[in-house]
Amino acid sequence: MKRGYKMDVESPKTMTDKRSHDQKMVSGTAWMTAGSMVSRILGALYIIPWFAWMGGQGPGDAANALYQMGYTPYGFFLALATAGVPSAISKQVSYYNALGEYEVSKSIYKQGLKIMAFTGVLSAVVMFIIAPVLAEASPSANAGEAVLVMRALTPALLIIPAQSVTRGFIQGHNTMAPSAISQILEQLSRIIFLLSTVYLIRQVYGGEVVTAVAFSTFAAFIGAVFSLIYLGYTLKRMKTAFNFDPSESKGEVSVSPNELIVNIIKTSIPFIVIATGIIVFQIVDQLTYGPLMNLFSDMDEGMIEQTYGITQANAHKLIMVLTSFGTAMSIASVPLISDLIAKNNMNEVRRQFSKGIQLLLFAMFPAAIGMAVVAEPLYTIFYGHNPLGTGITQVSAIMSIFVALYAVLGNMLQAANLTRPAIKALFIGLIVKLVTQVVFVGLTGPYGMLLSAIAGFGVSCFLMMRIMHKHTHYSAKRLFRRSLLILILSLVMGLGTFAAKLGLGMIFNFQIPLHSLISLMILAAVGMAIYGYLSLKTKLADRLIGSQANRVRRKLRMS
Repeated sequence: MKRGYKMDVESPKTMTDKRSHDQKMVSGTAWMTAGSMVSRILGALYIIPWFAWMGGQGPGDAANALYQMGYTPYGFFLALATAGVPSAISKQVSYYNALGEYEVSKSIYKQGLKIMAFTGVLSAVVMFIIAPVLAEASPSANAGEAVLVMRALTPALLIIPAQSVTRGFIQGHNTMAPSAISQILEQLSRIIFLLSTVYLIRQVYGGEVVTAVAFSTFAAFIGAVFSLIYLGYTLKRMKTAFNFDPSESKGEVSVSPNELIVNIIKTSIPFIVIATGIIVFQIVDQLTYGPLMNLFSDMDEGMIEQTYGITQANAHKLIMVLTSFGTAMSIASVPLISDLIAKNNMNEVRRQFSKGIQLLLFAMFPAAIGMAVVAEPLYTIFYGHNPLGTGITQVSAIMSIFVALYAVLGNMLQAANLTRPAIKALFIGLIVKLVTQVVFVGLTGPYGMLLSAIAGFGVSCFLMMRIMHKHTHYSAKRLFRRSLLILILSLVMGLGTFAAKLGLGMIFNFQIPLHSLISLMILAAVGMAIYGYLSLKTKLADRLIGSQANRVRRKLRMS
């Protein structure tokens, strides 16, 4: 009989463990999704007044392009400084806590703070120095303005690393709520500062757009300060490895501080590579879009900057709400899978892997298809009516599925100690992105950046699925059948929502923001009702989220 398919009668303890692992996965994902999604929704909603105060279409698109030109390299340097460490700390703390080695967990956090202090300063200095070089290569109409915006982000690089390592330590205890709350607090304080300064600069004092954008990016530092204060307060109150006396630690594992630093760095490097993969794709766009459009089109520099802003900034902020679920799940899955690996429970590893992918698609398929259907009123609400913006949002919504899947697969593979194959899959996908970028941009203009990203992430995801199957022997047929069912239900929901959109189009004008807002609320309710009914009727929701779905069905008196 094939490995992994032996039919044994499960003991009550095994069944209890499964329920416990499922509960941790669902609960952890729910908390991180709530934190990430609320944060992303706030990050999208603030755009409405921000865009209007900047000057509306034209100045607003240029401002958003400048904003994105600063945030793309900032995201890369932030990932270099921090991206791998929270997941690495989370993975190691979870592993050693499972072994009862609490003293090692404490040392991991302390050494992690030292590493973060160094990488934060280094990243801030390097970004400040090379900002002019990055600005010259960006599709900006004025390189000096791009430099100012980029340098306004460097203070945040000094403080966010300490915040990140603290989040990782807390997550290593399979506690996701504080991290989620800190995300929301960080976003709220950032947005309050950002909107206040933009209103004063543009509306009260009539200042320059670039000044307002620079203060908008500096707001990242303000948000990080408030988040770090909250995490420090939480760390003192919750039960962690620091609550155990040295005598309560097993003491069977002895690791020196230098060894811990090396282990943290070794563990974090793959997470850094995977996390920066998404940003590297964006950097490819930022560095190649201008030259390619100069080669293949007759656009002037101002128009190139504006279309780049629509593609990489405007639509990107909208799909970040969707990809937040993938980010949340990838964070929640790392300590759980690491804990199972430490206990050598491979049956549960492959079960949680399959369950995790299904949960991701259960949320992403309907969300992405729904966003593609309502792209016109959605874009109008945030940025004003724009045919290019509508089309870009539709393609971006489909791309978000691959981005979210990549984030989850990459982190799951690393948690399962399959780092090298995961990095290899990323590099192959990046090569596909580079090769197809020229062809797609040449043929479709701004859409080409998104199509080449779909091709690149699609290849990486396919390779990562194969890698996980080779090492865990999960049931590919079962996962495919379940995924196909989710897709079919999502497409039915999409068709129903599209029909409703056609009907509303005879009553409302989607070029008017207020009409678009009313239509969007109605269409969102229609889409959720259709998908909710189908997922409950087919009992798909029961298999993925458990008893909660069954309780909803009983309340609705559905068989």
